[in-house]
Amino acid sequence: MKRLRNIMAGMCLAVGLSVGNASYAADAPGAQPEEKETVDVKGILFGHVGDTYGWHITSWGDTHLTIPLPIIVRSETTGWHAFLSSRLEEEGSVYEGFSIATEGSPYEGKVIEHDAAGNEVRPLDISITKVTLALFINSLLLIGIIMGVARWYKKHPKSEKAPGGFVGLMEMFIMMVNDDIIKPSVGPNYKKFAPYLLTAFFFIFLNNLMGLIPFFPGGATVTGNIAVTMVLAICTFLAVNLFGTKTYWKDIFWPDVPWWLKVPIPIMPFIEFFGIFTKPFALMIRLFANMLAGHMAMLVLTCLIFISVSMGPALNGTLTVASVLFNIFMNALELLVAFIQAYVFTMLSAVFIGLAQESHTPKNVEIEKNN
Repeated sequence: MKRLRNIMAGMCLAVGLSVGNASYAADAPGAQPEEKETVDVKGILFGHVGDTYGWHITSWGDTHLTIPLPIIVRSETTGWHAFLSSRLEEEGSVYEGFSIATEGSPYEGKVIEHDAAGNEVRPLDISITKVTLALFINSLLLIGIIMGVARWYKKHPKSEKAPGGFVGLMEMFIMMVNDDIIKPSVGPNYKKFAPYLLTAFFFIFLNNLMGLIPFFPGGATVTGNIAVTMVLAICTFLAVNLFGTKTYWKDIFWPDVPWWLKVPIPIMPFIEFFGIFTKPFALMIRLFANMLAGHMAMLVLTCLIFISVSMGPALNGTLTVASVLFNIFMNALELLVAFIQAYVFTMLSAVFIGLAQESHTPKNVEIEKNN
C-alpha cells in the first residue's frame, strides 16, 4: 500500500511539473505562440455514429479508403438519378445537380439540389447508406446462422445426442429466450408470438455485437439509429394492438376504476389510451439511447489520447494509459449491454403482448384448450 502511495505521488508530481513547465513556457517573455492542431471531437463522434453515403474503412496519411455506396434520388424536376457516392466525395462537389449539404445547413450531410431561386431542396432519397448496408449484411448473417442451426436439426433426429459447439450454444440461447422470457410473459398463446420475439432478440443482439467490431463489416451502429429502433417498436405496437383481446380494449376505454374517473371527464380512459403509444416510444428511445451512449463514451475516451498531446508527455502518457484501460472496460461492459438491451426489449415486448392477451376466462381453462 505504501509503495502504491509513493507511485501515485510521483505521477501527480510529474503531471504537475509538466503542466507548470508548459504554462511557464507559454507565458515566458519572447515566447512564440505555437499553432496547435486541434482535434475535431464533434466530427469524430458524429462521423462514427452518424449515417453516411460511404463506408470509411481506414486512412493512410492523406489517402482515405472508403467503399462508395449507391445514391438513389428522385428530383421533382429531372426525375430519378442513380450514381455512386464517390462522385460527391470532395466538399462542394456537384454531380447531375446534386451535392452534399455542408455544415450549418438544415440538411447537413444529406443529398440536396437547388431550385430556380437557389434554395436547398431535398429530393426523394432511397440511397443505400452505411447503416442500410450494415442492416443488409447483419440480416443475411442472422439468416445464415439460423438456417445453419435448422439444417443441423433436420439432419439429426431427436433420438441422437444433444448438439454441441455453436449449435448447442444457439439452442441454449433459443431455449432461454423462449422458456424464460416469452412463455411466462405472454401466457398460453405464447407460440403465436414466439417467432417475432425470437427474431427481435437475435436481430438486436447480433446488430449490437457487430457494432462493437472496429473493422468492416462491423463498426456500424445499426441499433444506435433511431429509425431502426422505431421500426422495431412499431412491430411490437402492431403485435400488441392488432391481436389484443376484447378485455384488453375494454380495460382501455372503460377501465375498472371508480366511475368519477371515467365520467363526465374520461380521465382514466385518456391515460390508458395515451399509454398505447408511450410503451412503444419507450422501447424505441431506451434501445437507441443506450447503444448510442455506449459508442460515444468509448469514442470520447479514445479522443482523450489526441486531445492531451499538447499537454506534455507526462499528462499525455497518463491519460493514454487511462484511456486504454477504460476502453477495455467499456468494451467488456458493452458486450454485456449488447445482451441486456436485446433481453430487455424482448422481455418488455413480451410483457406488453401478454397484457393484451388478457381475458376473463380462467387460465387453467385456457391452458387445457391450448393443450
